[in-house]
Order: sequence, then structure tokens, then C-alpha cells
Amino acid sequence: MLFLMIMCRALLAAVFAVAIAGKVRGRSAHSEYVSSIVVLKILPRTVSTMAAHALVAAEAASVVLLALPWTVPLGFAVAVGTLAALTGGILVALRRGRQAPCRCFGASVTPLGRPHVIRNLVLAACGGTGLAAWAAAGTATAHPAGVALALVAAAVGALLVVRLDDLLELFTA
Repeated sequence: MLFLMIMCRALLAAVFAVAIAGKVRGRSAHSEYVSSIVVLKILPRTVSTMAAHALVAAEAASVVLLALPWTVPLGFAVAVGTLAALTGGILVALRRGRQAPCRCFGASVTPLGRPHVIRNLVLAACGGTGLAAWAAAGTATAHPAGVALALVAAAVGALLVVRLDDLLELFTA
């Protein structure tokens, strides 16, 4: 269970770190991200702008909390809460027939849709699994080879999540 927790922890931290980097890598990237939230018209414009900033802050909090050993459970909880908010926003937008490019990881022309909902639900399940594994792991000692394998699995998973739009385009074209 310890290695499962490490994998979930690293996967979520990596995904959120890449998401933050894509949204704040420059003034235009950040403006495009905020605009993509505003265009969905889930909330009034001012509130949407504040929500966009709050989501980046929640992603950053998740990364920090997952990185620190004494805040891992809170990190999983914040990650799952953030993913729930993101998923809820996408579902509301889809139900209202609104579309905007997915700026989850920076520049993208792929509109938000069902694959993004599924991706977020899988990541949220990873957060719940990681929290359960953290509780079950207790004070187990990690073997370096197991940690390395868990980190490689997390890196592969994070790469698949981050490049999901490109993979879907490749296999559905």
C-alpha cells in the first residue's frame, strides 16, 4: 500500500505542477486560461476571474501539501476537492451547451468535453485511493526500488494525463 500511495501522491503532484506551469508560464498564457473560464459563463465575469485564480491556488496548495510528508492526507483531500470543482464546472458548461478550449495544461484548442470529465474523475479516484493507501500504509518502510518503480509509474501516468488531448486526437483522427 505504501508504494501505491507514493505513486498516487507523485502522479497528482506532477499533474497539478504541469497544470500550474502551463497556466502561469507567461502573461498571455495566464490571460488565455482566465478567459477560457470566463467564456464558459458558469459564474458572473468577476467571480469567474476570481475562481480561475482560486483554482490555480488550489492546484499549488495540492502540490505543496502532497510534497510535505506531514500534510499528505490534506494534500489528497485538497486535490480531490479541486478535481471535483473542475469536473463540476465542466459538467455545468457542457449541460448549458458552452464550450471553451481546455486550458488545463496551457495552450490547447481542444474544447472541454466528456474526456476531460473522465480524466478528472480518474484523477479524483487516484486521490481517494492514495488517501486510503496512506491510511493503510501506517509506518511501513519504503524500499528504494519500490519507490523508484512507483515514481516511474507516476511519471508515465502524468505524461498520459497531460498529453490526453493529443493522444485522443491521434487515435480518433
